[in-house]
Amino acid sequence: MKKITVLLSDDHTIVRQGLRLLLETADDIQVVGETADGHVTVRETKRLKPDVVLLDIAMPLLNGLEAARQIAKEVPAAKVLILSAYTDDAYIEHAISAGAAGYLMKETAGDDLLRAIREVAKGNAFFSPPVARRLLKQWQEKFLNGSPIKNTTAKLTSRQTEVLQLIAEGYATKQIAGMLSLSIKTVEKHRQDLMNLLNIHNIASLTRYAVSSGVVESNRVPDSSPPPAPQAT
Repeated sequence: MKKITVLLSDDHTIVRQGLRLLLETADDIQVVGETADGHVTVRETKRLKPDVVLLDIAMPLLNGLEAARQIAKEVPAAKVLILSAYTDDAYIEHAISAGAAGYLMKETAGDDLLRAIREVAKGNAFFSPPVARRLLKQWQEKFLNGSPIKNTTAKLTSRQTEVLQLIAEGYATKQIAGMLSLSIKTVEKHRQDLMNLLNIHNIASLTRYAVSSGVVESNRVPDSSPPPAPQAT
């Protein structure tokens, strides 16, 4: 019997170790790799071509939602299953629009995780029961009210999202250019396009937008506040 191949993507080593131990209890599932940031996840998905990518949203350098979008476009045979601590409706909606085949909360029972992997590997969708109930409620409200649910987040391209996250994480223009294999002028243009699109005109506000829209976690934003003034003695 062909095993379901899985790539584990989470920036916490202890989480990946726990997931690997759980998945290795199943005779029909094989972990073929582990990654700790979004860029490596996309690259390893292209190389390993797993059946399922078990992916956290909160990933450094490239968040899980954008990684999912790139995987859906570049390796459509690999099914992305989001495993996240985030339960906000916006994250779930973004995950679905990014092409994820399922969404599980991290407190999900092990049996549900194994079932989810098997279902998405077969081409089906799978959501944690609380997530499924909320999605159903949203669709019911949509049709009862006769109006679609609006997504208020600005539509950014994949490249703009990448640049936005790296700016928010404190990387300089030259560093971003090197990481994305772009020229400095191209990065500067992306930054200016972001500011024009979002009507934001400084890096601090751009960073706040990245955090509020879920592009980057607040704990990944460097503290740029000035040091406290010395106390008089």
